[in-house]
Amino acid sequence: MTFLVAGATGTVGRQVVGALREAGAPVRALTRRPGKAAFGPGVEVVGGDLTDAASLASALHGVTAVHLINFGGDGYAPLENGGDLVATIEAAGVRLVTLLAGWSESTLEPAVRASGLAWTTVAPTEIMANALEWADEVRAGRVERPYGDSRTAMVHEGDIGAVAATALLEDGHAGAEYLLTGPERISLREKIATLGSAVGREVEFVELTPDQAREAMRAQGVPEHLIEFQLDVFAEPPVEYNTPNGVVEKVTGRPARTFAQWAEQNATAFR
Repeated sequence: MTFLVAGATGTVGRQVVGALREAGAPVRALTRRPGKAAFGPGVEVVGGDLTDAASLASALHGVTAVHLINFGGDGYAPLENGGDLVATIEAAGVRLVTLLAGWSESTLEPAVRASGLAWTTVAPTEIMANALEWADEVRAGRVERPYGDSRTAMVHEGDIGAVAATALLEDGHAGAEYLLTGPERISLREKIATLGSAVGREVEFVELTPDQAREAMRAQGVPEHLIEFQLDVFAEPPVEYNTPNGVVEKVTGRPARTFAQWAEQNATAFR
């Protein structure tokens, strides 16, 4: 069985590729820019674009299972061609898919659910790797954000990849919709302190008011609708997103990793 991983150069896609390779499975890594993709031995890099279903024909040859993402293009926009993608995948003889879902549903999710494929969706809460966005501020010793005491059960990207790979490799996951959390509720203030401990120095956290945060995001060019969306999520994360649920351990048999573990693994990015 050959596995095709879409979004293979992305934060989660690389983890799916790695987990499949660790299990000894033959993997094809799908990317829009195959000439720029670097993977270890045993990974075949193939070109294709999820926004153009016809471009996947060659990559799908001989593939029986696919890991999908619900967005594409440089702007990471939700896919609008879900029906075409599913038709192309089914016509190629694929029998099983996992789908990385996000905050916004694309046309791909309903198309997958309505198909004849065996499918599993994997929806992470806050991904730990998103903390890399704070790297410059951590290096400068000061992070400014709103809602410092807002808590989320963020999940390690490696655990997301492990769940997706398990669903591809093992029976018993068809039709499951996995919401993935980490093992702890942790506030933004605590996340910054944890990063400070990992790099061996104190990092100051400065809490912004919502209005100050709006102005800061506008100055960074963040679209207005995303500003309000982010502030709403920061202010009151959905209960299911800030409550550890144990799904990672249930699926993989291994405890979900903590943010402190992630911070130690990635400390060099913040030094």
